[in-house]
Amino acid sequence: MTSTTRTAEQGDLRSRLPDPSQFFPEVTSIAGAMIKAVQNGSIPQITIGLVQLRAGQIVGSTYHTVRQTDGLRKAGEAEERITAVASWRDAPYFTDAERVALELVEAVLSPNPFGERVPDELYARASAHYDEKALWTLILAIGQICFFIPVALIAKPIPGRPLGRNYNA
Repeated sequence: MTSTTRTAEQGDLRSRLPDPSQFFPEVTSIAGAMIKAVQNGSIPQITIGLVQLRAGQIVGSTYHTVRQTDGLRKAGEAEERITAVASWRDAPYFTDAERVALELVEAVLSPNPFGERVPDELYARASAHYDEKALWTLILAIGQICFFIPVALIAKPIPGRPLGRNYNA
């Protein structure tokens, strides 16, 4: 596929639904409050971006995967680390704190028919890297992406378009 073909196809993309803020203006306030909560400085924004990228990958959301990848690139994140998020367990690019954060989002979003999703052992490893405020921040970062997963999977906002322009009128 040439870049011209790719651009033409992306130009033809349409969301299934219009921007939800036209029906629910409070969604903008909710989103803003979530952003403010997770940007409190207790964990690096890169870690939040990596966790939210992994969440998008797990649920198969092109919108979230493109959005988080773009954010990480704009933050100056190395391409190797962005690409390796999908295979983080054997990739040499992540700190122990990032690894436990990625493991935590996988545990939350992956069914476990044989036990609890976040066992005490995983919680203990996470709490060894993050204090209580940072753990809550990580939990809220996972909750933030989970709030928008149904939006991405059902309404299908247009990947790669800026907020406010990612839905058809």
